[in-house]
Amino acid sequence: MEEIMESISNEKMQFAVLIDADNISSKYAVTIFEELEKYGVTSYRRIYGNWSKGNGWSEGLLLEHSIMPVQQFSYTTGKNATDMAMVIDAMDILYKNKVQGFCLVTSDSDFTRLAMRLREENMFVLGMGESKTPLALTRACNKFIHLNLVAEQNMEEGISLEARAVLGEKHVRANDDNGGQEPVSAEEQNVTSISEVRQVILTLINENGGKQVDLARVGNRLNDKFTDFDVRNYGYYKLSTMIDQELQDLHVKKISNQYYVERRSNLTKAELEQEICRMIEKNGGMVENLASLNDELHKKYKQLDFKQFGYNRISSFLRSLGSVTVHENEVFLKRRDK
Repeated sequence: MEEIMESISNEKMQFAVLIDADNISSKYAVTIFEELEKYGVTSYRRIYGNWSKGNGWSEGLLLEHSIMPVQQFSYTTGKNATDMAMVIDAMDILYKNKVQGFCLVTSDSDFTRLAMRLREENMFVLGMGESKTPLALTRACNKFIHLNLVAEQNMEEGISLEARAVLGEKHVRANDDNGGQEPVSAEEQNVTSISEVRQVILTLINENGGKQVDLARVGNRLNDKFTDFDVRNYGYYKLSTMIDQELQDLHVKKISNQYYVERRSNLTKAELEQEICRMIEKNGGMVENLASLNDELHKKYKQLDFKQFGYNRISSFLRSLGSVTVHENEVFLKRRDK
C-alpha cells in the first residue's frame, strides 16, 4: 500500500475534491485532507449543501482548508438537490481536462454511478465516507477510505505517542502492538472481513507453490482486490502486526531486511493422509459421510484448509490420495495386496 501511495504522490496527481455537506460531518475535515496528501494535490475544493441550515461546516473551517462552498437550495421536498449539483460540477470539471482524479467525500450510494462514469474516463476515483457506506459505492471507487475508522485510529496513535513521551517506551510497548486498543471487528463495520483477507493471502501463497510470499506483494494484492482495504480499519498501523494478531494460521517473518508471509502450520500432505487412514481404520475401514470425516479433521487441525494443498474440497483432496477410495459420499481404505 505504501508503494502505491508513494508512486501516486510522486506523480503529483491533480484532484478535484467534492464534499457532500449533507452527508459528511465537519469533524472529518482534517482527516480528509491529511489522507489526500498521500495521493496528490487538490486543484478544486468544493463543498455542497444548503448553507441556510446549520450543518457544522463553519466559515472558519472552510477558510482554513480553502474549500469553496456551493449553495444548493432544496427546491422540491424529498429530492436531493445537493447530489445533482455535485454531479453537474463533476462532469464540468471532467471535460476541462485539468485533473487526473476525483475525491468524492460522501457515504451516499447515489454517487455510485458517478464514480463508475468517472472511472470510464480513466479518472482515479478516491472515495471517502463512513463505514456505513454501501458496498456498491466503495467498490465503484479505485480506493475508498472509511473516515470514522481512520480518524479513530489516528487519534489513538496521537494518544500512544503522547504516552511514550510521558511514561517512556518500555511502559507502553506491551499495549502498543495494535495501537493501544482492541482491534475493530470487521463484522461490526461495513468493511472487508478478516476471513476474506485471509483467503486472498492463502490464494497468493498457493500460487507461489505453498512457499512464503513477500509482505509487500501481499499488501499490493489486498489493495488490488479490495478498494477499501486499510489496516487502520481493523485497529492496526502495520499489515505485519495485523496478520500475526488476526490470522492465527499465518506468520510474518523477517529475513535480512525483507518481510515474508508464510503458513504457521507445518502439516504435510503425507502426515494428513496418515491421519485420515488412521481415522477410517478406527471407524472399521469405512466412513459413510464425508462431512463427518471433515469435521473430525478440523477438530484435530483447527486451521486446516485443503486449499493449502491445491484442492477446494475434501472430496478432491481424498481422490488424490493413493490409500483411500471415494464412492459418492463414502470413503474406504484401499485393500493392500498380500
